[in-house]
Amino acid sequence: MIKQFFTGAILGAALIGGQAALAADFTLKFGHLANEENIWHQAAEKFKDEVEANSDGRIEVQLYPNEQLGAEMDVINSIQLGTADMTITGESLQNWAPKAAMMAVPYAFRDSEHLHAAVSGEIGEEIEAQITERANLVPLAWFERGPRHLTSNRPIKHPDDLDGIRLRVPNVPLFVDTWEALGARPTPMAFSEVFTSLQQGTIEGQENPLSLIESASFDEVQDYVNLTGHVRSWIYVVIGKNRLDEMPEELQEVIFDAAETMQAYEADLFAEDEQRLQQDLEERGMEFVEVDIDAFTEKARPAVLDALNEEQRELFEAIQDL
Repeated sequence: MIKQFFTGAILGAALIGGQAALAADFTLKFGHLANEENIWHQAAEKFKDEVEANSDGRIEVQLYPNEQLGAEMDVINSIQLGTADMTITGESLQNWAPKAAMMAVPYAFRDSEHLHAAVSGEIGEEIEAQITERANLVPLAWFERGPRHLTSNRPIKHPDDLDGIRLRVPNVPLFVDTWEALGARPTPMAFSEVFTSLQQGTIEGQENPLSLIESASFDEVQDYVNLTGHVRSWIYVVIGKNRLDEMPEELQEVIFDAAETMQAYEADLFAEDEQRLQQDLEERGMEFVEVDIDAFTEKARPAVLDALNEEQRELFEAIQDL
């Protein structure tokens, strides 16, 4: 009986030891707000595959889409507390790093190429350095977001065409001030209320990226997508600095290499998706309208500059000089 017990104990210890040998040295909890079909999550899956393969299993990446670890700010706070490790986040970072406000400033960027030049260059490095210094988060990669466009039931080609249009905007003071300066009557409203308000005529227009225009079925209550492109922005994939610093140099290199691969992978998905979105909305009956971007930019500029502090204004002007 004693021999059987002793033998069983040895076998049990061997099994536990074998399981321990298979366990990763580091586990990264990566939570974000997108669902499993979203290209951000597809990019996160690419990162997971790259990291686990190239670290020979020494790093495990656990993905938590659909806000399973909480809303954006909750996950950032969890990373800072050490109970989560990675997330995808945008202009919320300005709560710590004021320069991150540039991630959603109206008419900061002329086009996609201008945005890429800024984020990939010294300006991006400056923003990322402040994020790391003040939020203790290390940006690993960045994804371009679809530009925000104005939808309406009449074509809008020039700010004069706005003529007091009742327009839903998110509850962001800079957005409200900008659209007021452009001649609209902006109304902050929860996104969940927009479709019904458009249907009932409480508001006459709204502004969002094509992805949200499609998913919210605004084609059923709006005829035109006016290509205002008034906000071009990006988001970062970040990791807690303390967590990254715990890893040996060779594993940090695996993380950075995987992040570079993820960024390129998502960029390809994004380009394909933007093209698909326009085609889909046109097939649903929406008409795309080219607008006088210079006129919109010029009329919005004073309101934008008034909303920025001195540090942000200097960075904004540096972006314009690119």
